Amino acid sequence: MHPVPLAATTRGYADTGYTIENVHAGSVAVVDLQGRLLWQAGDPHYPTFTRSALKPFQALPFILSDGPSRFGLAREELALLCASHSGEERHLAGVRSILGKIGLDESHLECGCATPLYYEAVGQPAPQDGNWTPLHHNCSGKHSGFLAWCRLHGAPTRGYVERAHPLQQAIRDTLADTVGLPAAQMAVGIDGCSAPNYAMPLARLAHLYARLAQGAADPQLGGAMGILCDAMTGRPDMVSGEERTDLFWMTAGGGDWVAKIGADAVQAIGVRSAGIGIAVKIQDGASRALHPVTYSVLEQLGLLNDARRTLLERYRQPSIKNARGAVAGDVRPLLTLQSAR
Repeated sequence: MHPVPLAATTRGYADTGYTIENVHAGSVAVVDLQGRLLWQAGDPHYPTFTRSALKPFQALPFILSDGPSRFGLAREELALLCASHSGEERHLAGVRSILGKIGLDESHLECGCATPLYYEAVGQPAPQDGNWTPLHHNCSGKHSGFLAWCRLHGAPTRGYVERAHPLQQAIRDTLADTVGLPAAQMAVGIDGCSAPNYAMPLARLAHLYARLAQGAADPQLGGAMGILCDAMTGRPDMVSGEERTDLFWMTAGGGDWVAKIGADAVQAIGVRSAGIGIAVKIQDGASRALHPVTYSVLEQLGLLNDARRTLLERYRQPSIKNARGAVAGDVRPLLTLQSAR
C-alpha cells in the first residue's frame, strides 16, 4: 500500500472555472477500540512521526505518578500539558502557574523560543519588536509537565529533553507499553521543541486516540486516560487557541471528540460515541491540505450534522487568496474512504 492523492489545490477564475495545480498525497486510518482497521485511504500503516499529536501520551508518566494531585494542577493546566497553545495570555498565565506550583520558572524551559501561533491563526502580523521567551513556545505547557515529573521524582531539571534522561526513558517505555510496540520498533527523532518524538504506523496513532476518547473506560489506563481526555475536551481553548483547528474540532464534537494536530500535517481525532480513532497524514507535510481532508473524513464517516457542518464550513473547501484578498483557487479533498472490512 502507498499514500494516495487526498487533496488538490486549484487556480483559476470563478467565471471560467478552476484547474488543479498541486496534488497532496497521504494516508488515513480509522480503527475501532480494539485497533481493528475499519476504513482507510492510502497506506493505513504509513510510518508517521506523531509530532504534537503525541503530547497527551508524553504526559502519561506524570499522570500515572499522581502528579496532578501532588501539585494541585487544575483542569486547564492539565490541558496545557497536551497543548500546542497559541501563546495567548491565558496560555502564558497557565504555564506560569504550573511552573510556580513546582517551584520553577520559565528559565528552566528547554523548548527554545518561538513566535506565538496566535498571530498566524488570526491573520495578523507578529509584532516586529516581540520579546519572545520559551514561555511563548507552543510546547511550553508540555515542557512544564516534563519539569513537574522531574520535580516529582527528584530527577535533574537540566537536560530533561535528552533521550538518556530518566523522564524521556519513562515516556518511551510508557508509550511502547501503551501502543503495544517494542520501543526499538518506534523510530525516534528530535521534535521542534527539542524533545524526542516517535514514529509509529498511522493506524496505531488512530488506536491511541480511540482509547483516549473513551477516557476512564480504557481497560489499561482508565484513570489516566480519563484525566487527560476530560482536560482536553473540557478546555479545548487551552489545548489550541483562538481560530485554531483543534478548538473547532473539539467544539464541534461537544465533548465527544478529542483532537490533536501535529506538525507537518498530522491530525488525530478520537470519537467516544462511535468508539473509533482517526489519524490523517499528508505525505508532504502541507497543513493546508490536512484540514479539508479531515473534514471530508468526518463527513464520510457520518459524523457531521447540520450544526457541525455550519461550524466547520471553513475547512470543507477553503479558498486560496492572493495578497490583495482576491480568490485565486481553493483546496479540495479528493479522497474516498475504502472499507477495510
